[in-house]
Amino acid sequence: MTDNDLREALEVALVGRRLLTHPFYQRWEAGELTIEELGAYAEQYRHVEAFLPEALEGVVLALPEGNARKLVEENLADERGHPAPHVEMFEGFADAVHAGRDAYPTMATLHLIETYASAVETNAVAGIAAIAAYEVQAAEIATTKALGLRKHYGLDESATEFWDVHGEMEMHHASWSIDALSSLAADPSDVYGAARASADAWWAFLDEREVFAKAGV
Repeated sequence: MTDNDLREALEVALVGRRLLTHPFYQRWEAGELTIEELGAYAEQYRHVEAFLPEALEGVVLALPEGNARKLVEENLADERGHPAPHVEMFEGFADAVHAGRDAYPTMATLHLIETYASAVETNAVAGIAAIAAYEVQAAEIATTKALGLRKHYGLDESATEFWDVHGEMEMHHASWSIDALSSLAADPSDVYGAARASADAWWAFLDEREVFAKAGV
């Protein structure tokens, strides 16, 4: 097992599931989403963002002292406070697109959160791999989102800060999940399984946005 084997497992898990190829994100990039769609998206994404520190904490608790635990702890610390708690930064975007504060999670949102939770409960490798399925795409996704929001929707820096921070941060920390999995001598087949389940859940999350848009919800 090498780092290349782990990267390949993640790449294969993302075949047909690269989020920037999804119609919802392509419409975002082209400025074709309505503010109402962005607001509805923010209402659901908020639930996922709020759960991420819990998922990372669960992985930390499953790990012994060592490099893998240190890497996950560093990412948990970033989520909780660098440069501010990310759940708080997210509200700048949510407010700018008029997202409601009390929206219940939809079926696809619950499924995505449950996919993360199940992976974390399985073991640390599955938990990291599930998170990695998004993390390895995160820098490009965040950067594209921020650019689209400024170009097409006229949002200012306070509204795009969450995405700007993630674009820069994930670019610098892009390999943390591979490094952590390598430290655990993870089996690429286990990495593939957890990452694919996560990638499918993220895709379904965006599919639901498209379905609701067509239904006028």
